[in-house]
Amino acid sequence: MKIIHCADLHLDSKMETHLSKEKARERKNEILITFQNMVEYATKNKVKIIIIAGDMFDKKNISVKAKKIVKNAIEVNPEIDFIYLKGNHDEAGFLDADEEIPQNLKLFKSEEWTTYEYLDDENPTKITISGIEFGGKQEYEIYNSLILDKGKINIVVMHGQESENSVKDKTEIINLKKLKNKNIDYLALGHIHSYKKEKLDNRGEYCYSGCLEGRGFDECGDKGFVLLDIKSGKINSEFIKFAQRTLYEINIDLTGLTASNEIEEKIKKEIENIPKSSLVKIILGGETEIGEERDVDFLEKKFKSYFYYLKIKDNPKIKIDYMKYQNDISLKGEFIRLVLQQDKLSDDEKSKVISTGIKALSGEEF
Repeated sequence: MKIIHCADLHLDSKMETHLSKEKARERKNEILITFQNMVEYATKNKVKIIIIAGDMFDKKNISVKAKKIVKNAIEVNPEIDFIYLKGNHDEAGFLDADEEIPQNLKLFKSEEWTTYEYLDDENPTKITISGIEFGGKQEYEIYNSLILDKGKINIVVMHGQESENSVKDKTEIINLKKLKNKNIDYLALGHIHSYKKEKLDNRGEYCYSGCLEGRGFDECGDKGFVLLDIKSGKINSEFIKFAQRTLYEINIDLTGLTASNEIEEKIKKEIENIPKSSLVKIILGGETEIGEERDVDFLEKKFKSYFYYLKIKDNPKIKIDYMKYQNDISLKGEFIRLVLQQDKLSDDEKSKVISTGIKALSGEEF
């Protein structure tokens, strides 16, 4: 039996943090299309179950279009069970109270564990998928009430931040210690937006599938879902890269570079293997001398056409020769000495203040 484990789809997300309104609308649609493509992948590859481990949507109020797309994907694929556990962003789900729930949409509760059982034609061992949503039982009740049959293949679904300990007043913390030796074969988790798979105990493993599409630069790298293939009583899992676009954060060390063409060439070299469809943030770092300023607007204009989206952040530290300005009688020297005397500022803050001040004294825009 084949099962897809996905999470943190955040469908209908606004996408306006970095993008123009036009591109934000386009990315919003692309994320919905990626969901549709995943369902199409499931039908072509004879996947029987799609587990959505929380945060299918991004907010409480969901657009009619997003609701219809998701509901239609479920209804036109009756051969696939969609097992959906609500996360911290899924306040009310996506079905209205008076709406009929499709037969192949399986839901969970916050008051107790819900278990769905399956029997694969090629595998005599029964497969169980159990899950609980946070917000009902106390922590000790959640873990003590989970009872799994040793003779079955047991998949458990939860949404929250992993921890090896109990954390007071944090309802969305998953205590991994209390899930050990519970006869879990695969713990399907949501909440962390990057793929991660680790051993849970001698029997099972826990896995965050990550999100389907990266939305911001805190979600860089490959995104997709996990494909489970259950054969001969064992679960084999594989991460499937599936996003339409990938986000990259590239750090460029400017130390020792003084000429504009040197900086341009270094940027070119660092980005040459990144696909054109990507969203890229370049951070200019390292150390530069006072007065060595870069025209970031020019650099963004030059490299903007290379990618779907490009942003350059100018963030190098200024290398300050303190002795050089100790007796300098210029206005620049007086300003630098004044900043260096500020005990409440960190070295990094002093560097930024000096950089801005030098630009102002030179009549540059900043």
